Amino acid sequence: MSAAVQVIFATMFNVEFITGNLGNGFIALVNIMDWVKRRKISSVDQILTALAISRITVLWSMYLMMTILSMYPDVEVLMKTIILTNLIWVISNHCSIWLATILSILYFLKVANFSYSIFLYLRWRLTKVITVALLVSLFLLFVNILVTNILIDTWMNQFNTNVSYSDKLKNFTGIPRLLVLTNTMFTVIPFTVSMTTFFLLIFSLWKHLKKIKHIVKSARDANTTAHIKALKTVVAFLLLYVIFTFSLFVQLWSYDFKGKNFLTYFYPVGIIAFPSFHSCVLIMGNSKLRQTSLLVLSVLRCKIQEFGPLCL
Repeated sequence: MSAAVQVIFATMFNVEFITGNLGNGFIALVNIMDWVKRRKISSVDQILTALAISRITVLWSMYLMMTILSMYPDVEVLMKTIILTNLIWVISNHCSIWLATILSILYFLKVANFSYSIFLYLRWRLTKVITVALLVSLFLLFVNILVTNILIDTWMNQFNTNVSYSDKLKNFTGIPRLLVLTNTMFTVIPFTVSMTTFFLLIFSLWKHLKKIKHIVKSARDANTTAHIKALKTVVAFLLLYVIFTFSLFVQLWSYDFKGKNFLTYFYPVGIIAFPSFHSCVLIMGNSKLRQTSLLVLSVLRCKIQEFGPLCL
């Protein structure tokens, strides 16, 4: 593995880490300040704020894990690192994925236009839908933590037995694979839900365009614009989600190779791309966040130009 490739991946990882912290920190800060100012906060802003906080935790847990793994390659240190960081990673990553999925459900129920009774019932009971989705996610989180703790306890018992170093190393490379596989399997349900909302949004847009093409010449009415805007947000979410899931499977595959290789440096970059860049998508897709970000950028530009040309 050449040093140049390592530097490239390290640079990409750090850029994503900084971008994710700035983006998610901006979302949380704007919504909290608006909440304090107005004394109320919408359901979308609540989800966005919780999502931003959970993703900041994901980024820092991943960053600390990769830093410790690169600085202390000893097996016993790695074992303690996984035990300490796994719980934080599982909780924050689970919350991040499910909150993003709930956000896609929220967009779907608010934008889609169906006359089916079950859809109308879900739209009228939007708060209950969000509550049920949160309860389901909490139950799955409990199961996920339970399974991973059982795997870690089993691993600890095997590790502390009087066996050779090579056997300990073999167990060390086996259990992390099971942990990653377990966490990956728990992403199947929210991914399926997000894909379902995506296809239903496309179907709703198709029905809407088919309905209005005989009424008006332009298909760019308010409903169509809302559909397209929601679809762009969901498409960006799904693309980053696919990269995230693919990176998890790459991490599983990397355990088949001894020593550091291309996969070892690739999967961390792919994993944190989801919580990092999706924050930028959410900012551009939310009118309040987008306007505030443009205002902040204009102020920063004026500060930079303060000692140069006159700031207009």
